Amino acid sequence: MQVRRLRAAFSALRVRVPRRVLVRGASMAPTLRDGDVVLARPGRRPRPGDVALVRWSARPGQLSVKRLALPDGGSWFALGDAALASTDSRTLGPAEALAVVTHRLWPHPGRIVRR
Repeated sequence: MQVRRLRAAFSALRVRVPRRVLVRGASMAPTLRDGDVVLARPGRRPRPGDVALVRWSARPGQLSVKRLALPDGGSWFALGDAALASTDSRTLGPAEALAVVTHRLWPHPGRIVRR
């Protein structure tokens, strides 16, 4: 019983650890570009206009970086900033927000602003 509680506690801590994420593709240009490295913070409460790391129920193995537009129950309508270069909620349906992207770490470090 004690071991299960410890595992659950460590698992919860691991989930909230900020992660570096490599951006692939042009869907978030000009905010983010292919090859940018960003900081994704799990556990932050997402709000409309935030950039977030999301997962699609239609493609559970794929993670994407998109801008959150509208909450949809427990999910989000998530869009790329470059609409013509983005596969997003318009195609894949609602997304689950896993972490809020707060900063670009490379190549031009700085805060990611909410729109």
